[in-house]
Amino acid sequence: MGKLFNALRGLLPRSLRMQLLVFLLAAIVLAGAVQGALAYRAALAEADALFDYHMQQTALALRSGLPVDAQGLGPGLEPEDENHEFIVQVWTNEGLRIFESAVGAALPQIAVLGFTNVQARGGTYRVFSMQTRSQVIQVAQNMAARRDMARSLALRTLAPLTLMAPLLVLAVWWGVSRSLAPVERVRRQLASRQADDLSPVNDAQLPDEVQPLVGELNLLFERVQRAFEAQQHFVADAAHELRSPLAALRLQLQGLQRAGDEAGRAAAIERLSAGIDRATRLVEQLLTLARQEASAAPAEPVELRAVAQLALADVAPAAQARNMDVGLLESQAATVPGNAEALRMLVRNLLDNAIKYTPQGGQVDVQVTVQQGHATLTVEDSGPGIAPEHRERAMQRFVRATDGGAHAGAEGGACAVQGSGLGLAIVQAIAQSHQATVQLGQSARLGGLQVVVQFAIN
Repeated sequence: MGKLFNALRGLLPRSLRMQLLVFLLAAIVLAGAVQGALAYRAALAEADALFDYHMQQTALALRSGLPVDAQGLGPGLEPEDENHEFIVQVWTNEGLRIFESAVGAALPQIAVLGFTNVQARGGTYRVFSMQTRSQVIQVAQNMAARRDMARSLALRTLAPLTLMAPLLVLAVWWGVSRSLAPVERVRRQLASRQADDLSPVNDAQLPDEVQPLVGELNLLFERVQRAFEAQQHFVADAAHELRSPLAALRLQLQGLQRAGDEAGRAAAIERLSAGIDRATRLVEQLLTLARQEASAAPAEPVELRAVAQLALADVAPAAQARNMDVGLLESQAATVPGNAEALRMLVRNLLDNAIKYTPQGGQVDVQVTVQQGHATLTVEDSGPGIAPEHRERAMQRFVRATDGGAHAGAEGGACAVQGSGLGLAIVQAIAQSHQATVQLGQSARLGGLQVVVQFAIN
């Protein structure tokens, strides 16, 4: 039976609504056809019996009206054989009864022609009166007998329905249960999961109405999984990276406590303040990276050149403090799908990185171009750059370049060994969330690091 059902399901639409309608209509049509056939045969049999009964009663009534014998009974009719369920009387127009179907079964004469009800002989009779040229004929039937026959006929007509109703219920239950079996399978699959199991739910053979729901559920699982992974990364990163800054702060605090003069205390306070600033920046970058890795903000059109201008305004004080030339080269308008604040953070991190590790008085330029269906953001500086063999690792978190020829692309470099190594990791996380690519190279114009971020334009 199950194999037959699966074969039929392959021919049916995958819509749950259509499957239920097909099964229910098929069950109803089949039940109606069987019931109709049985009821038709039963009605024929009952009609034949009813007509036979009427013929029998009419014959008995006419026989009783033949010339009577000395006892006043029809020939061959014994008193116990008399039947008063069906009575026939004939009256003359002058009101003389000239015929009655049974001795002593007479009913009162009715002046009303047609059908009427008469109380007689301890019961109710249905009387039909018809007038001819010389006679009035009355035919009466006991209503109790009529109701008994009608009740018997109705009960026999309902018998097929009484038999088919449970079968119809079973057919509907079976069809609906089989149609909803894939939904029940998904429910059992979810009920048996552990709390940390966020793998996609199997949506094979699900009805069309349920598949979008399971698809959205899988997308939700994917977003929650990313959020869990970002949380785990943040906890691991914080535990890994905060040990050194906190240990340094403790040493600097101890140095402040041991300082013997004002000059020593001032120097210790300055070192402690710088250490606090570095720790604060590290925590901010960790939080930023965690937010970007777990971000699922809806995309909206963002003008990339305007974002670059806002990021340049953010870093202007730091650039002026180091007497650096930081600006936007001639650029084209480019609109990309994404989050404006996240893209502003991307550009600001690139500029912060370049300003911090480019020698004082250096140059940092930003440019936005559009070509071949892509928008390109380029940030280049006149700093030491990153050696080709270190560029791939520079995109990883907590990787610090320590050789003198390396740029602080990962916040390393000769003069920046104390960096957190998160600058380009944040850039990479934001770029990935915007389906963009990040490439590191050497600036042909300024000689330092060149970072190219390429976006697809809808």
